[in-house]
Amino acid sequence: MKQAVVVIGMGEIGSVLARGFLKIGHPVYPVTRNMDIAKQAQNISNPAAVIVAVGESDLHSMLSSIPEAWQKNLVLIQNELLPRDWQQYDFPAPTVISVWFEKKKGQDVKVVVPSPIYGPLAPLLFEALQALDIPAEIISTEEQMTSELVRKNYYILCSNIAGLKTGGTVGELWANHQDFAKQVINDIHEIQEYLVGGTLDNDALTKAMLIAFEGDLEHGCMGRSAPARLARAIQIADKAGLKIKTLREIAV
Repeated sequence: MKQAVVVIGMGEIGSVLARGFLKIGHPVYPVTRNMDIAKQAQNISNPAAVIVAVGESDLHSMLSSIPEAWQKNLVLIQNELLPRDWQQYDFPAPTVISVWFEKKKGQDVKVVVPSPIYGPLAPLLFEALQALDIPAEIISTEEQMTSELVRKNYYILCSNIAGLKTGGTVGELWANHQDFAKQVINDIHEIQEYLVGGTLDNDALTKAMLIAFEGDLEHGCMGRSAPARLARAIQIADKAGLKIKTLREIAV
């Protein structure tokens, strides 16, 4: 029998991945918030992968409590994820995926664009997604993966935060409010450069974001997490000393 796969956080995305691993023959062990993670690590000491699919607000509390036996096989899945989020824990190189498929309760998986994966367990994760006919691609360098993560951040933050003012879909946002959306993007760009600690190509990232927009033009802009995303962006900008004029105006 193949090695087990641990899934921490059995929400919609965690459940999709669990199904993929089951289809390729790996037993799957879920870890929920009411379980003792240290005890589970004693029972499953050498898993093929440990998928961290908790909610954004729980990410760092979970990463700080990952048992040592599981740290070498981590797979990280999260919106607004960047290298600084895992580098502070000094883990062995984790595998990272930028998820570009959506799964809502009672609905099938909806793919926007292929999901990029980087890290030592990328082939395993790719195989699990292929078993579900979910397109993915393996990324060869950390620099490329960082760009992919920032691209996803552009998409989420632009659509959510701009949507607080415009509502509607991503297609409508770009068709009817493009100048406003670009102002939001410029502020997001400043924040992302601060977070990655380097220069980013705003034009290239905007074009990459628009490819994702075109993958699902009817995707709604303002999810329920939008106010929290805006508040978090302003908090980061305050720490970095960034003006982000448009984002602050949206918050008023």
